[in-house]
Amino acid sequence: MMLLMFGFFAYLMGSISFAVISSWLFKLPDPRTYGSKNPGATNVLRSGKKSAAIVTLLGDAGKGWLAVALAEHYALIWGVDQKAIAVVAIMVFLGHIFPVFLRFQGGKGVATAVGVLLGLNVWVGLMAIVTWLLTAAIWRISSLSALVAAVLAPIYIFSFSESREYCIAVLVMSLMLIWRHQSNIMNLLAGKEQRIGEQKSLK
Repeated sequence: MMLLMFGFFAYLMGSISFAVISSWLFKLPDPRTYGSKNPGATNVLRSGKKSAAIVTLLGDAGKGWLAVALAEHYALIWGVDQKAIAVVAIMVFLGHIFPVFLRFQGGKGVATAVGVLLGLNVWVGLMAIVTWLLTAAIWRISSLSALVAAVLAPIYIFSFSESREYCIAVLVMSLMLIWRHQSNIMNLLAGKEQRIGEQKSLK
C-alpha cells in the first residue's frame, strides 16, 4: 500500500509540465504546437526565449530531484526500503513522459531523468550532466547528447551505487529515454537532426 502511494504521488508530480507552465508565464505559444511539438526545454528554446527554456529545464529537473529527495526522507520515517525510492524514480519519470494533465502526451524526460539521478546519487547525476554538456559542445545536437548520457548513465550508477534497486531504476529510465528518441535516432542517421539553437517556425 505504501509503495502504491509513493508511486502515485511521484507520478502526479512528474505530470506537471514546466514547458507548458513557462510558456504560459512568458506568453509564448503552447510548445506542443510548434517545432518538435515536444513539451520540453529544447523545444521551448526554439521559441527564442532562453529564460523560458531555463525555467522549463530547472522545473523539470527539479521535480525529478524533489520526488526522490522526498521519498528518501519519508522512507526513513515510514520504514520502507530502497524499492520504494526506486519506484518513485521511475514513476516521476513516467509522469513526465505520460502526464495525466496533458492527455499522456509529454516530453522525452531528459531533464527529469537528470533530476532523478541527482537525487539517487549526486555524482552519477553530475557525470550525466557533464556527459551531456561535452557531447553538446562537440556536436551541438541535443538529442545526441541525451542518447549518449542515457547509454552511459547505467554504467555510472553501477559504478557508484551498491543499490540494485537504484541500478534497475536507472536502466529502465535509460531504455525509455532511448525509446522516446526513436524519431531523433532516425534523423541522426539521415543527417537531418536539428542543432541546438536553431529555430523552427512557431506556426
